Amino acid sequence: MKIIEILFPVFSLVLVGYVYGLRYRPNLQAVNQLMLFVFVPALVFDVMSRKDFQVVEYQWLALAGLIVVLGSGLLALPAGRVLRYPTRAFLPTMMFNNCGNLGLPLAVLAFGDRGLEGAVVLFLVSNLLHFTLGTWIFGGIVSWKGLLLNPVNVATFAGLGVNFARIQMPDFVLLPISMLGQIVIPFMLVSLGVRMLSVERAHLGSGLVGAVLRPLSGLLPALVAIWLLPLDDFQASLLILFATLPPAVLNFLFAEQYHQDPELVASLVLVGNAMAVVSIGLVLWWLV
Repeated sequence: MKIIEILFPVFSLVLVGYVYGLRYRPNLQAVNQLMLFVFVPALVFDVMSRKDFQVVEYQWLALAGLIVVLGSGLLALPAGRVLRYPTRAFLPTMMFNNCGNLGLPLAVLAFGDRGLEGAVVLFLVSNLLHFTLGTWIFGGIVSWKGLLLNPVNVATFAGLGVNFARIQMPDFVLLPISMLGQIVIPFMLVSLGVRMLSVERAHLGSGLVGAVLRPLSGLLPALVAIWLLPLDDFQASLLILFATLPPAVLNFLFAEQYHQDPELVASLVLVGNAMAVVSIGLVLWWLV
C-alpha cells in the first residue's frame, strides 16, 4: 500500500499531462523558460538558503551522486559497443537520469522534506555534469558561459551564500520564493507527460534494452559508493532511488540539437520512463 501511495500521485500527474498533450499539443517553449528561469531556481534557492539546511551533511551524498553518474557511463560504454549503439547517443542517455521530473517528487513522497533536500543535491550534481560532460559527449562542446549564467546554478550559489553568511531574510521575501518553488514538482510531472509525446518515435526493442540497462548501470556504482562512503541509511536509500531512475527527457533534446541518433534516444527515453512504474516500484518495495 505504501508503494501505491508513493507511485500513484506521480504517475497520475504524468498521465494527466500526456492526455492533455494528446488533445491540445501545447507548445512547451514558454513552459520550459518558466521552469528554467523561475520555478526551479526558486526551489533550489529555497532549499539551499534554509537555516536548517547543512550542506556539509550532504557532501558524501554529492560525491556518491558523482560516482553513480560516472560509474553508469563506465558500465554502459562496453554494453553499448556490444549492442552496436552509437556511443554519443547511447552513453549519456544511460548516464543522466530523470532526477528532476521524477526524482524530486518521488523523494518527497517517499522521504518527506528531508528527501527533497537530498534529491535537490543529487539533481544539482547531475545537472552540472549533464551540461558539461553530457553536452561534450553529445556534441563535443561545452558552453562555460552558459553554465555560469544558468539560472539554476546562479540560484544555487545565491542560496548557499545566504546559508553560509547566516543572513536572516524576512518572511515576506521568502514566502513568494517558496510558493514559486512549490510549483515545480506537480508542474514537472505534468510537463513530463506532455513531453512524452515529443519522443513517440520509439522502437520497442531498443527501448526495452535501455529500460533494463539504465537502472542496472546506476545501481551497481551506487552499491559501490554506499560501501566506500560514510552514508547513513537515509542517504543510501535516496542514492539507490536516484541511481535507478529512467533516462532524462533532456537527453532527447540534446540528441536532436547535436544530431546524434534522436530516434534511438527517443526509444530509450520513452520506453524507459514508461517502464519506470515497474522498476521504481521494485526499488521502492526494496527500500520502503
